[in-house]
Parts: sequence; structure tokens; C-alpha cells
Amino acid sequence: MLTKPASTTTMTLWNDREIPRLGMGCWAIGGPFYAGDVPLGWGEVDDDESIRAIDRAVDLGIRFFDTASNYGAGHSEEVVGRAIGNRDDIIIATKFGFATDEKTKQATGAFSDPAFIRRSAETSLRRLRRDRLDLLQFHLNDFPPEASDEVFETLATLKAEGKIDAFGWSTDHPDRAARHVHRAGFVSVQHTMNVFEPVPAMIDVIERNGLISINRGPLAMGLLSGKFTPDKAVGEKDVRGASLDWMVYFKDGRIAPEFAARLEAVRNLLTEGGRTLTQGALAWLWARSPRTLPIPGFRTVAQVEENAGALAKGPLPADVMAAVDQALAGLQPSLHG
Repeated sequence: MLTKPASTTTMTLWNDREIPRLGMGCWAIGGPFYAGDVPLGWGEVDDDESIRAIDRAVDLGIRFFDTASNYGAGHSEEVVGRAIGNRDDIIIATKFGFATDEKTKQATGAFSDPAFIRRSAETSLRRLRRDRLDLLQFHLNDFPPEASDEVFETLATLKAEGKIDAFGWSTDHPDRAARHVHRAGFVSVQHTMNVFEPVPAMIDVIERNGLISINRGPLAMGLLSGKFTPDKAVGEKDVRGASLDWMVYFKDGRIAPEFAARLEAVRNLLTEGGRTLTQGALAWLWARSPRTLPIPGFRTVAQVEENAGALAKGPLPADVMAAVDQALAGLQPSLHG
């Protein structure tokens, strides 16, 4: 059984609710979807196992799940809705901006107009079986800052109407994150962050403004699970095999050589204190800032149990954090601000 997390691995949300500083990312359980022939999911899924995994996460104390309207062309939201429904003790975060066709599983474009935002929110409410969306996040990473004002005005209106409780932006750009920090209801930034990408400029914005740092890619898309070797390739329906500009950890479906070298440089340090590599990667995030909330992906009960097991071990000690920094010095350029 998971023991009650220490104060270093709990956080208080915008609604004054205290939860463990660990969520579950629900992209992978959405199953396949595509942009033409390019896979955007993580391969085939077993919905029954996904629901068992969500149930197990809840049993272990996890109270935050993150999904998006386009994951699996809506299938991820549907699975989360089946598993959790309208339970008020669990926070469900979702995202909007990318449209998909539920039948063809094809991406159909990116949209941000008020009518689209409203339709997307209503669709997410239906799929998730919720009376209100706890956290609705703008999913368009590179959206022009000035044009985003209308987007967040629409979100503020939805909050006033009781459709959503809070909102945020899924972006890797600190200037975009900072633009809306003074809006009532803007509580979080979802951004890439892991051992290889410490993103100091983004963390500075988050800490100065009391936001929540929702960490996507906390395991570097599985690289920090330790389950991949240079000769092991992902499946043909896996987004990690796609030739996408932002796919830096994997090339042609295999570990990118430069990241394989970085992994070996920190492997022993992250497994300090009896942690698995995955648990060490999560512990690094907790030690990096008190505002971090990593959301590792999952597809199985075993993955959920390993992720949740990190809570009992807490953040990495300061001396180990320093050793990780030293081990990576000179090995990596900054990928995000």
C-alpha cells in the first residue's frame, strides 16, 4: 500500500484541495489517431486494462488525470469518463484546440475561435461525464500571444458560466505563459519538463506567479523508463516513430543517440535510494521546484504502480540533484526556454 505522501510530494490546488504531486497522463490510453498516414497516438490499447489502471491509480491516491479532446480522436476522454465519471474528489484536466474526426481517427485542423471552444468544451463534458470541467487548457503551443487574448476571454466567460472551474495554457513558451497570469482562473501551464529539459525560464514564470507546473514528457516519452535500448524500435502506430520536428528523444522509432548518452550519464544517480529509473525521474522533478506536477503516461496497472510508488520515496536529495547537473553539463543544449 502507498503510504500518505510527505508534504514535499503534496500540493494545494487553486480550489484549496490538497493532492499528491503526481497525475496520470492519458494520451497513450486514447489509442491510434493520425494526420494522414502519420501516427499521433501510442499504438493499440486495451480499454479494459486502461480502466483497471485508472482504478488502481485512484486506489493508490492519485487524484489528477490529464487528457485532451484529440487524444485518440476523443477516445481518451471517453475512457476516462467511463472510469471516473462525475466523482468530485478527482480532478480531470483536458485540452482543446486540435480537432479530430471520431470515425476516421484523423486530425482535421487547429481552431481557436469562441464557437469552437464552446463546442469543444461541451463535447469534453459529454465524453468525460462531468457536470463541470475542472481544468481546461489551451492546446496550441505556438499560438500568437496577442491573438490568445480572445481565447482566454472566452475561457473566462465559460468559467463565469460554471462550465469550467479553471483554465491554463499548454505551451513551452514562457512569454505565452506569462501573458495571462493576472486573469482570474488562469492557474497552470502545461509544458515539457524532465531531467534533460529543466526549462529554468518557464519555472521562473511559474514560481513568481504561483502557478502549477504540469509536466508533460516527465519521462522523456518513455526514454527515462529505461525500457528502450538503442536497437529497440517502437511500433508502427506509435507517434515516437514519426518524423515530427518536436520528436527529439526518438529518431526513426529508436532512441536518439545524443539522448542515449545523456541517459547513461544519469542512470545510476536517478536510481539512488532504491528508486527505479522512472521513480528517479519523477523525484528529480519534485526536487526541481515545489510547483511541479508530473503527469507520466501509462497503459498498464504495473506502470501506474511504479509511478505512484515514487511518492513514498520523495524528491531527490540536493547532493544528487547537483551530481545530475554536473553529469549532464556540456552534454545537452537547451531545447526550450
